[in-house]
Amino acid sequence: MVTTEKTLAIIGAIAKVIEENKQYLSDLDQAIGDGDHGFNLARGFEAVSAKLQAQPPANPGAVFKTTAMALISSVGGASGPLYGTLFLKMAAAAGDKEGIDLAGFAALLKEGVKGVQERGKAVLGEKTMLDVQIPVLELLEKEAAAGSGGKAALEKAVTLARQCRDGTKDIIATKGRASYLGERSRGHIDPGAASSCLMLEAIAGEL
Repeated sequence: MVTTEKTLAIIGAIAKVIEENKQYLSDLDQAIGDGDHGFNLARGFEAVSAKLQAQPPANPGAVFKTTAMALISSVGGASGPLYGTLFLKMAAAAGDKEGIDLAGFAALLKEGVKGVQERGKAVLGEKTMLDVQIPVLELLEKEAAAGSGGKAALEKAVTLARQCRDGTKDIIATKGRASYLGERSRGHIDPGAASSCLMLEAIAGEL
Protein backbone atom coordinates (compact mmCIF):
# COMPACT_ATOMS: atom_id res chain seq x y z
CA MET A 1 0.00 0.00 0.00
CA VAL A 2 1.45 3.37 -1.06
CA THR A 3 0.94 5.94 1.71
CA THR A 4 1.37 9.71 1.61
CA GLU A 5 4.92 9.35 2.94
CA LYS A 6 5.75 6.78 0.26
CA THR A 7 4.19 8.97 -2.45
CA LEU A 8 6.41 11.85 -1.35
CA ALA A 9 9.43 9.53 -1.50
CA ILE A 10 8.44 8.47 -5.03
CA ILE A 11 8.16 12.07 -6.26
CA GLY A 12 11.52 12.79 -4.62
CA ALA A 13 13.06 9.83 -6.45
CA ILE A 14 11.59 11.03 -9.75
CA ALA A 15 13.03 14.51 -9.16
CA LYS A 16 16.44 12.98 -8.46
CA VAL A 17 16.51 10.75 -11.53
CA ILE A 18 15.37 13.58 -13.81
CA GLU A 19 18.07 15.88 -12.39
CA GLU A 20 20.70 13.18 -12.92
CA ASN A 21 19.57 12.56 -16.50
CA LYS A 22 18.68 16.09 -17.63
CA GLN A 23 21.61 16.24 -20.07
CA TYR A 24 20.78 12.81 -21.52
CA LEU A 25 17.13 13.76 -22.03
CA SER A 26 18.03 17.11 -23.58
CA ASP A 27 20.55 15.41 -25.88
CA LEU A 28 17.76 13.11 -27.10
CA ASP A 29 15.56 16.16 -27.63
CA GLN A 30 18.34 18.01 -29.43
CA ALA A 31 18.20 15.41 -32.18
CA ILE A 32 14.48 15.74 -32.93
CA GLY A 33 13.09 18.66 -30.92
CA ASP A 34 13.98 21.86 -29.08
CA GLY A 35 16.80 20.31 -27.07
CA ASP A 36 15.48 21.35 -23.67
CA HIS A 37 13.32 18.44 -22.48
CA GLY A 38 15.63 17.34 -19.68
CA PHE A 39 16.49 20.83 -18.41
CA ASN A 40 12.83 21.88 -18.48
CA LEU A 41 11.73 18.82 -16.53
CA ALA A 42 14.56 19.17 -14.02
CA ARG A 43 13.53 22.76 -13.38
CA GLY A 44 9.93 21.63 -13.01
CA PHE A 45 10.70 18.94 -10.45
CA GLU A 46 12.90 21.35 -8.54
CA ALA A 47 9.78 23.53 -8.22
CA VAL A 48 7.76 20.45 -7.24
CA SER A 49 10.20 19.60 -4.43
CA ALA A 50 10.10 23.16 -3.10
CA LYS A 51 6.28 23.20 -3.08
CA LEU A 52 6.01 19.83 -1.34
CA GLN A 53 8.49 20.88 1.34
CA ALA A 54 6.77 24.22 1.91
CA GLN A 55 3.33 22.69 2.41
CA PRO A 56 3.35 18.91 3.05
CA PRO A 57 0.22 17.35 1.46
CA ALA A 58 -2.30 15.35 3.49
CA ASN A 59 -2.70 12.36 1.15
CA PRO A 60 -1.31 10.84 -2.07
CA GLY A 61 -3.86 12.69 -4.22
CA ALA A 62 -2.71 16.00 -2.78
CA VAL A 63 0.90 15.06 -3.55
CA PHE A 64 -0.05 14.43 -7.18
CA LYS A 65 -2.02 17.68 -7.40
CA THR A 66 0.85 19.78 -6.03
CA THR A 67 3.21 18.03 -8.44
CA ALA A 68 0.87 18.74 -11.35
CA MET A 69 0.41 22.43 -10.58
CA ALA A 70 4.15 23.00 -10.09
CA LEU A 71 4.97 21.32 -13.41
CA ILE A 72 2.28 23.21 -15.32
CA SER A 73 3.41 26.57 -13.92
CA SER A 74 7.18 26.09 -14.27
CA VAL A 75 7.88 23.85 -17.30
CA GLY A 76 7.88 25.27 -20.80
CA GLY A 77 7.18 23.42 -24.03
CA ALA A 78 4.88 20.44 -24.28
CA SER A 79 6.24 18.39 -21.39
CA GLY A 80 4.91 20.66 -18.62
CA PRO A 81 1.26 20.56 -19.74
CA LEU A 82 1.46 16.85 -20.61
CA TYR A 83 3.08 15.62 -17.40
CA GLY A 84 1.04 18.16 -15.46
CA THR A 85 -2.13 16.69 -16.95
CA LEU A 86 -0.95 13.17 -16.12
CA PHE A 87 -0.49 14.00 -12.42
CA LEU A 88 -3.59 16.20 -12.26
CA LYS A 89 -5.83 13.42 -13.57
CA MET A 90 -4.18 10.96 -11.18
CA ALA A 91 -4.84 13.38 -8.32
CA ALA A 92 -8.52 13.65 -9.22
CA ALA A 93 -8.84 9.86 -9.41
CA ALA A 94 -7.06 9.40 -6.07
CA GLY A 95 -9.39 11.77 -4.25
CA ASP A 96 -8.67 11.74 -0.52
CA LYS A 97 -7.64 8.07 -0.28
CA GLU A 98 -4.89 7.53 2.30
CA GLY A 99 -3.32 4.57 0.53
CA ILE A 100 -3.05 3.13 -2.98
CA ASP A 101 -2.56 -0.54 -3.95
CA LEU A 102 -1.54 -1.90 -7.37
CA ALA A 103 -5.09 -1.97 -8.72
CA GLY A 104 -5.59 1.54 -7.42
CA PHE A 105 -2.38 2.76 -9.04
CA ALA A 106 -3.39 1.20 -12.36
CA ALA A 107 -6.75 2.98 -12.11
CA LEU A 108 -5.05 6.32 -11.41
CA LEU A 109 -2.58 5.81 -14.25
CA LYS A 110 -5.44 4.98 -16.61
CA GLU A 111 -7.01 8.38 -15.95
CA GLY A 112 -3.64 10.09 -16.24
CA VAL A 113 -2.76 8.46 -19.55
CA LYS A 114 -6.22 9.23 -20.90
CA GLY A 115 -5.58 12.87 -20.00
CA VAL A 116 -2.23 12.85 -21.83
CA GLN A 117 -3.89 11.35 -24.92
CA GLU A 118 -6.61 14.02 -24.91
CA ARG A 119 -4.18 16.87 -24.25
CA GLY A 120 -1.62 15.76 -26.82
CA LYS A 121 -4.14 14.48 -29.38
CA ALA A 122 -1.89 11.44 -29.78
CA VAL A 123 -2.23 7.65 -29.86
CA LEU A 124 0.10 4.68 -29.56
CA GLY A 125 2.75 4.46 -32.28
CA GLU A 126 3.35 8.16 -32.97
CA LYS A 127 6.75 8.43 -31.23
CA THR A 128 5.63 10.09 -28.00
CA MET A 129 5.64 9.39 -24.25
CA LEU A 130 2.45 7.38 -24.82
CA ASP A 131 4.52 4.67 -26.50
CA VAL A 132 5.79 3.85 -23.00
CA GLN A 133 2.79 4.90 -20.93
CA ILE A 134 0.07 2.92 -22.75
CA PRO A 135 1.84 -0.50 -22.80
CA VAL A 136 2.88 -0.04 -19.16
CA LEU A 137 -0.69 0.78 -18.17
CA GLU A 138 -2.03 -2.30 -19.97
CA LEU A 139 0.54 -4.53 -18.26
CA LEU A 140 -0.21 -3.12 -14.80
CA GLU A 141 -3.94 -3.60 -15.32
CA LYS A 142 -3.33 -7.26 -16.21
CA GLU A 143 -1.00 -7.76 -13.26
CA ALA A 144 -3.50 -6.18 -10.88
CA ALA A 145 -6.33 -8.37 -12.23
CA ALA A 146 -4.11 -11.43 -11.70
CA GLY A 147 -3.47 -10.44 -8.08
CA SER A 148 0.27 -9.78 -8.55
CA GLY A 149 2.28 -7.94 -5.93
CA GLY A 150 3.04 -4.30 -6.64
CA LYS A 151 6.84 -4.59 -6.67
CA ALA A 152 6.89 -7.63 -8.98
CA ALA A 153 4.42 -5.97 -11.33
CA LEU A 154 6.43 -2.76 -11.48
CA GLU A 155 9.66 -4.64 -12.18
CA LYS A 156 7.94 -6.24 -15.19
CA ALA A 157 6.65 -2.81 -16.17
CA VAL A 158 10.16 -1.33 -16.07
CA THR A 159 11.46 -4.07 -18.38
CA LEU A 160 8.61 -3.38 -20.80
CA ALA A 161 9.09 0.39 -20.55
CA ARG A 162 12.74 0.08 -21.54
CA GLN A 163 11.82 -2.03 -24.55
CA CYS A 164 9.11 0.43 -25.59
CA ARG A 165 11.44 3.41 -25.09
CA ASP A 166 14.06 1.80 -27.35
CA GLY A 167 11.33 0.86 -29.81
CA THR A 168 10.54 4.53 -30.45
CA LYS A 169 13.84 4.69 -32.33
CA ASP A 170 12.18 2.86 -35.24
CA ILE A 171 9.07 5.07 -35.36
CA ILE A 172 8.62 8.05 -37.67
CA ALA A 173 7.23 10.91 -35.59
CA THR A 174 3.80 12.22 -36.50
CA LYS A 175 3.23 14.47 -33.48
CA GLY A 176 5.03 17.47 -32.02
CA ARG A 177 8.14 19.19 -33.28
CA ALA A 178 9.75 15.88 -34.24
CA SER A 179 7.05 15.37 -36.87
CA TYR A 180 8.61 18.19 -38.93
CA LEU A 181 11.59 15.92 -39.56
CA GLY A 182 9.50 13.17 -41.16
CA GLU A 183 11.69 10.22 -42.13
CA ARG A 184 14.71 11.83 -40.44
CA SER A 185 13.07 11.35 -37.04
CA ARG A 186 13.66 7.62 -37.42
CA GLY A 187 16.75 6.36 -35.59
CA HIS A 188 16.25 8.51 -32.49
CA ILE A 189 14.68 7.61 -29.14
CA ASP A 190 11.78 9.86 -28.19
CA PRO A 191 12.74 12.03 -25.18
CA GLY A 192 9.24 11.84 -23.67
CA ALA A 193 9.34 8.05 -23.84
CA ALA A 194 12.76 8.17 -22.17
CA SER A 195 11.62 10.45 -19.34
CA SER A 196 8.51 8.31 -18.79
CA CYS A 197 10.75 5.26 -18.50
CA LEU A 198 13.01 7.03 -15.98
CA MET A 199 9.99 8.00 -13.87
CA LEU A 200 8.75 4.42 -13.81
CA GLU A 201 12.21 3.20 -12.79
CA ALA A 202 12.15 5.69 -9.92
CA ILE A 203 8.72 4.51 -8.79
CA ALA A 204 9.77 0.85 -8.89
CA GLY A 205 12.92 1.66 -6.96
CA GLU A 206 10.91 3.07 -4.07
CA LEU A 207 8.59 0.07 -3.63
